Amino acid sequence: MLQGGSADSKEDGGPQFAEVFVIIWFGAVVITLNSKLLGGTISFFQSLCVLGYCVLPLTVAMLVCRLVLLAGSGTVSFIVRLIVVMAMFGWSTLASTAFLADSQPPNRKALVVYPIFLFYFVISWMILTFTPQ
Repeated sequence: MLQGGSADSKEDGGPQFAEVFVIIWFGAVVITLNSKLLGGTISFFQSLCVLGYCVLPLTVAMLVCRLVLLAGSGTVSFIVRLIVVMAMFGWSTLASTAFLADSQPPNRKALVVYPIFLFYFVISWMILTFTPQ
């Protein structure tokens, strides 16, 4: 969805796909390693799965934003997209931190929550600033 090219475009969208794929993959691995190094009781693959599943609300936000952009771009369009992305960002962050923070020692929960917040914030920012070419 973030590639932005049309079906008949000569550009294959490879660089955009690679950018999104690497950001999500690398971010999830870094958060998982951080969680494990801080003494988390959750397994490596469980953490990756939680972070992956919690990207779903942001995927829905991307679909909604694409539909809003088809209707036109302007101030109202941006405000609608901002509200949708903020809501889905909150949903993704709360869903993943509710699970991952509980697997951490009580004095280290903030050290796990902050990278999760940044991870979903970067993805949300990419969705919000997306403009079709």
